[in-house]
Amino acid sequence: MYALVLLSAKPDSSVLDELPSELRVLLEEYRDVYPDELPSTLPPLRNIQHAIDLIPGSSLPNQPHYRLHPAAHLELQSQIEGLLEKGFIRTSMSPCAVPALLAPKKDGTWRMCVDSRAINKITIKYRFPIPRLDDLLDVLSGATVFSKLDLRSGYHQIRIREGDEWKTVFKSKDGLYEWLVMPFGLSNAPSTFSRMMTHVFQPFMGKFVVVYFDDILIYSTSTTEHISHMRVILSTLRKETLFLNLKKCTFNASEVEFLGYIVGSQGIRVDPGKVQVIKDWPVPTTLREVRSFHGLATFYRRFIRDFSSIMEPITDCMKKGEFTWTKSATYAFERIKELMTEAPVLRLPDSSKVFELTCDASGVGIGGVLSQEGHPVSYFSEKLSGPKLNYSNYDREFYAVVRCLHHWRHYLLSKEFVILSDHEALCFINGQHKISSRHAKWVAFLQGYTFNLKHLKGADNRVADALSRLTLLLTSMEVHVIGFERVKDEYSTCPDFQDVYLSAQDSSPTTISAYVIKDGYLFRNGKLCIPQSSLRLHIIWELHSGGLSGHFGRDKTITLVEEKFYWPKLKAMVGRVVSSCRTCQVSKGGKTNVGLYTPLPIPSMPWVDVSMDFVLGLPPTQRRHDSVFVVVDRFSKMAYFIPCSRTNDASHVAKLYFKEVVSHRGVPKTIVSDRDVKFTSYFWKTLWILMGTKLLFSSAYHPQTDGQTEVVNRSLGNLLRCLVSDHLGTWDLLLPHAQLAYNNSKNRSTGMSPNEIVHGYKAPVPLDLVPLPPTYKASQFAQSFAQHIHDLHARIRATLTSQYDSYQAHANLHRRVSHFKIGDLVLVRLVPERLPTGTVKKLAPKRAGPFRIIKKLGDNAFVLDLPADWGISPIFNVSDLTIFVSPPQELISLSSSSPTLNSHGLGSGRTDDLSLMVPTGISSDGTLPSFLPTANMFPRFPRTFSTPEMILDAEHVTTADGDTRRFLIRWRDRPPSDDSWVLELELQSLDADLLRRYLLDHATEMRDFERGRIDGAPPPPLLGDDADVDEVDPVAEAIQLKDVRRHDAANGRLRYNLRPRRATFAAPH
Repeated sequence: MYALVLLSAKPDSSVLDELPSELRVLLEEYRDVYPDELPSTLPPLRNIQHAIDLIPGSSLPNQPHYRLHPAAHLELQSQIEGLLEKGFIRTSMSPCAVPALLAPKKDGTWRMCVDSRAINKITIKYRFPIPRLDDLLDVLSGATVFSKLDLRSGYHQIRIREGDEWKTVFKSKDGLYEWLVMPFGLSNAPSTFSRMMTHVFQPFMGKFVVVYFDDILIYSTSTTEHISHMRVILSTLRKETLFLNLKKCTFNASEVEFLGYIVGSQGIRVDPGKVQVIKDWPVPTTLREVRSFHGLATFYRRFIRDFSSIMEPITDCMKKGEFTWTKSATYAFERIKELMTEAPVLRLPDSSKVFELTCDASGVGIGGVLSQEGHPVSYFSEKLSGPKLNYSNYDREFYAVVRCLHHWRHYLLSKEFVILSDHEALCFINGQHKISSRHAKWVAFLQGYTFNLKHLKGADNRVADALSRLTLLLTSMEVHVIGFERVKDEYSTCPDFQDVYLSAQDSSPTTISAYVIKDGYLFRNGKLCIPQSSLRLHIIWELHSGGLSGHFGRDKTITLVEEKFYWPKLKAMVGRVVSSCRTCQVSKGGKTNVGLYTPLPIPSMPWVDVSMDFVLGLPPTQRRHDSVFVVVDRFSKMAYFIPCSRTNDASHVAKLYFKEVVSHRGVPKTIVSDRDVKFTSYFWKTLWILMGTKLLFSSAYHPQTDGQTEVVNRSLGNLLRCLVSDHLGTWDLLLPHAQLAYNNSKNRSTGMSPNEIVHGYKAPVPLDLVPLPPTYKASQFAQSFAQHIHDLHARIRATLTSQYDSYQAHANLHRRVSHFKIGDLVLVRLVPERLPTGTVKKLAPKRAGPFRIIKKLGDNAFVLDLPADWGISPIFNVSDLTIFVSPPQELISLSSSSPTLNSHGLGSGRTDDLSLMVPTGISSDGTLPSFLPTANMFPRFPRTFSTPEMILDAEHVTTADGDTRRFLIRWRDRPPSDDSWVLELELQSLDADLLRRYLLDHATEMRDFERGRIDGAPPPPLLGDDADVDEVDPVAEAIQLKDVRRHDAANGRLRYNLRPRRATFAAPH
């Protein structure tokens, strides 16, 4: 969004009167450089114009205009006519447009705004290099005279690139209009402005001029020199037809504020106003004020030497919930304030690092902290007054962001930064379709910035929160938080618990055995009774959709609520709330049953048998994650959700597994995995053999054999869709929330949560802070914890056995037993998961074949005789196979003549010309008739040709795991058009001999490669100490080359320095 401000500012004559005569004469000479208003003509066409390049393939926005009050519409049209007269806009017939509206100004007039969020969203973002702030300040050393200049409506002094005007179109009720000058708010406008200013003043920058966006600082060592420098700059402005705003300029000063610092003849110092907020903090008079200051100081303890010792007197004041302020506490208070406001705390801003803006608002004030890498750069606070005191909480939080951005605009313009706010609704401001006039003004201001808005929990926002609530400066505010303590006062009047509460107070415990009163709270069988109030709804929402919840369904949410709370008709209320959750309704899909259920053996204990899979095709995040590596313990059902990238190779995935899982759970004995390339690569299998792990491969992509991770993947998808909402680029940051929510939820097979099975207790969540009596919490554990865990695992094994038997009988109730046998011809169902991306099209055949069964693997899996060039696993589950029905014998015995073709090679069009007959049937040797739909009738699958013929070329590449090599492969029985590159790791698994021969033949070219490895080489047999050999025998593929070099110049023989592996097994093939 951008806003146009129509102002009429007259020059302030007092500004010139206070200047030296020589400088005053100079400014009068260049009076045309600072006019009262911009000329009513277009600025000249300079080399730098504002370009708007749209993302290819984006849909052009064409939004309806906003409905306005008749008086507002007249005002809007009046301002549009004024822009037309100036020549800044013109009428348009553009295919895209965004609406215009009015926002009120302080003086009671109106400002025209344009909601350009839609066009900014599809604009390619450009970045112009921003100068380092410390570099700008370093060049000022030795200067004694300063002048700071500011352009008048600098954006409007730049033209839109010819041909891009139609992309700036806005609409009113009366028509479409497009900009001819650069307006405020377009996403690349700050970069364009900075590029233009740098281009104009480049010859003088670093000599006597510093330019940072619209701030022009002229510095000199004497007044005479300064006047000469001023003449050069004013002459340049006149030549480039750029105009100044005299009221915002400062001339001939001994010190001036620039980029947040006071620049003077004595050097550079921090603006005292930045830290005045902390210095003026009054001495605490209540326990709450002590805690507020203590939280702020503790947040920055890492920057204060001996923090704990200095803070000890203040910490003692908070003990036992009593307030006793001492002289030692006063000294510590002043000392901490002194240390916090010194240079080690307030760091100089670094333009190469990301800024973090933390904002907060209370009922009477707003506050903010600008930080980088956790180091505070500046503080800001402002007291609310007048109408702002009546703002809603949302508006106060929004206003805090706007004021902080305005205060620190010199740091944040044209630079991507992060805004952290503890008001979650602000994170969705860009998703609003209709906005109020007040919000229109603020959003217009925000559109000039590039930032990410993230939610920060209030408990983590102590600094800005404390600033916004500072006593005297901002007036204290009592924050009302709904708590469980109010429950005590509502039992006596609640229809559900009134009678039992009074009886429990007056009678003995045996009278009402289920109810107990403890510390004023009523418990029923150890569960806190909740009276009729909105607290019931808050509890359900917290356990269903809270920050550490996962939008689980009705049954799981009921289990979570019933663990700690009780009230009549609890289940019915939970059901109504969960069914009305909009997030669940739009994010969750239905269930499907495919394939026969064939359970694997039940594990004996947690984390000895695990299942692995990947969730692929997720939106890429800023951290370059587009997949989730899912690891599930088949005993406890505990899961790990690890973000990764689809391009990660097997070694990187193994490192993730060791880092995230093995370090906490140890090494498993058995792994169930699908046939993803990450698991079947040569390096991956060899790695597990080294660890003594048995790979138990399932039928590829069969959900029942490898069903554990498939089920978890569906749950993870639901969790992420519910948690992420519209912010699809941040799902990887929410995986810890999803993991905790999943592992804390009750599993239907075990009847317990994974955390309870593995640890003996559930991981604590915020609602665990409710006032449950210790006796009831302790009753969850056996007196002997070890025996408790042993009994628990035995019970889980029995439960799993019963559940598996029951589910197997139910799942197979309506399914038939397969009757496939070796030699049968079958058709294969084409599913996208089994084939390369893009192979299975919408209208493509659903099955391929027929193919012959050549081997049986149990009751539900068979090996097929697939074409060699398909390059996929030949193992299929029965759910993907269909018996091929051969054509009737009478069809095979009829004429085998081909259809009659005309001179164009086409049939004549008569029915009798179309031959449905075949020349031959199925021969005795099993050869398929030529008319059957074989593999040749389906598209070739790219990059799946499994037999390399020769290596055409090699080159070095850099991957996520470091430098490696890739090779250009000619595939056997494939044309040159199918040549493709493969990494060394992949080629090693496809044809190790071919790779070894190529390395021998090209040793000279390869000898400068990284010393000490051949990527992907399998672990070799033990050979002894390092040795030099003159040639490599067939087992050389199992040897790691330590170095490759010429033996000597005389005979030119190759010589290899080999490093043996410390292992005693043969690599699998």
